[in-house]
Amino acid sequence: MNYKATLIFIFTCTALFGHEVDLKNTKLYNPTAYITSQCYTKTEDENNKNILHNPCFSCHIQNTPPNYTLYDDDMQLAYDFPSPAFKNPWTNLFLDRTKQVSSISDAKILSYVRQNNYMKDGDIILQKKLNNLPKEWDFNNNGRWDGYVPDCYFHFDEEGFDKKPDGSYTGWRAFAYYPFLGTFWPTNGSTDDVLIRLAKPFQQDENGKFDKEVYKINLLIVESLIKQKTLKTSAIDERKYGVDLNQNGKLDVANEIVFHWEVPTYNTDTLKLENFSMSYVGKAKELLKTNEYLIAPGLYPLHTEFLHSVRYINLDTNNNIALAPRMKELRYGKKEFWYTYFQLSNAGMEEIKEKAESPDNVDKYIGDIERGLNNKLGWYYQGFIEDKQGELRPQSFEETLFCMGCHSNLGALADSTFVFPRKFEKGTHKDGWYHWSEKGFENIADLLLPNGEGEYERYLKNNNAGDEFRDNEEVMEKFFVKGWEEDEENIQKDLLAKLENPDVVLKQHWKLKSDALQKLKNDISYLLLPSPKRALNLNKAYKVIVDEQSYIYGRDAHIKPVQNVHKSVYDGQMTQLEKIPK
Repeated sequence: MNYKATLIFIFTCTALFGHEVDLKNTKLYNPTAYITSQCYTKTEDENNKNILHNPCFSCHIQNTPPNYTLYDDDMQLAYDFPSPAFKNPWTNLFLDRTKQVSSISDAKILSYVRQNNYMKDGDIILQKKLNNLPKEWDFNNNGRWDGYVPDCYFHFDEEGFDKKPDGSYTGWRAFAYYPFLGTFWPTNGSTDDVLIRLAKPFQQDENGKFDKEVYKINLLIVESLIKQKTLKTSAIDERKYGVDLNQNGKLDVANEIVFHWEVPTYNTDTLKLENFSMSYVGKAKELLKTNEYLIAPGLYPLHTEFLHSVRYINLDTNNNIALAPRMKELRYGKKEFWYTYFQLSNAGMEEIKEKAESPDNVDKYIGDIERGLNNKLGWYYQGFIEDKQGELRPQSFEETLFCMGCHSNLGALADSTFVFPRKFEKGTHKDGWYHWSEKGFENIADLLLPNGEGEYERYLKNNNAGDEFRDNEEVMEKFFVKGWEEDEENIQKDLLAKLENPDVVLKQHWKLKSDALQKLKNDISYLLLPSPKRALNLNKAYKVIVDEQSYIYGRDAHIKPVQNVHKSVYDGQMTQLEKIPK
């Protein structure tokens, strides 16, 4: 081996194996880490160009204002990347993990995922560490942690509210939702949960005292605003709160939060907005009058927070899939700035203009590992991830950059978030306010779309797989007719039907098993949950990445090299897909 090759070998091994990440380093290996590995998926079948795979529509769809990500559905049509992203930087995808995975026993990985790396002896481990900040975590060397200090105990009451050991409330509330398409299904590698917290005034009565009922109503109002729809609710006495929630012109008992919005008026004397057609209750109602907090369809109020734990997959005593105590990541987002529709629209137009004028420019995000990165739409996102010993540490700048593409400039987002718009509503278990540790996915029906098709069913039909890489053989065997790829007559027939009418709903029983679709229709767990064997293998595959601390090269759990993904793309490369409408 020559000297140059030796240096390259040493550098590669040092980068991938044996060393902890330098959290103060802002030099990027991958300046386009905000473009996910899934965006490099091959949309054309290599054996039959008439077979097309479209997982892209999950994220890249026509925007709904006040999401002003314009023309995002065009991203279904082309690999429209800046030139620095033409070469796929997610090199972990192409590694064979067979040897490392086979060296980890089932007992060892189960023992590992059952260890709680978030709580110890009733205390939050990260909280203690951040309050006694290690020097290597102190990004700006000021002796303190300037970002979010984890304060959720994951100890929930009957309504999903998190409680401290002393019995008081943290403000966090768990909710259940339809997991986002593809990557976020447990069958593809991880279990997870999401919690929401509104600012203190939304948790308080008009006198500033904590009031759980006020908080519950405000959360429903926010849900109605984000979904831009009327929501059924348990009976609420409007006279107690002084707000006409059901919009019937009087204060009585409301059984729904009616979504009815009219543009408020601007008082040129007070320089404030007034005459809001919808209002919060409690202290937040008073602060709405002063414009300290504002209200608008499709937007969360200022200082809204989200907490997202990404976990390994556990097996319970009956060998069923469950949330693991061990976290892979703890992700946090907070709305630090209120942007008006005008400001958001301008931001969307600026993105389009910049892309047209400088298509090879790389997106820049301001921030650091403590406060997180600013998504340019009012939110900061930050996170913690496992170190080599399995303890949670702050993400590096580049590891945080990985989060930004999904939380900015996607048509599928509602005020930079994915799953709160997908929250279960009244009539479901506890009206959707519970943690996944209480109840799993069993017997939850597939989300019915306006065209009568199930949402997960539509994903399977259009992607011809259960994940973006078409790497999940278990889902393929469970849902797809063996040899369907050879049925050229039906492939051609459906292709022409879609070209003639993109909105047509195709049954495709020649491709998808009718009995499997029927099970999915009534029970999404049939699709979402892996077998115990697959769960353990995915855990092991991810543990290899943890041991290497090689997150910047890809976090996707797999054993064999991924085949259905481009190692590089070229300028103007088309996907050959037809747009799937929203």
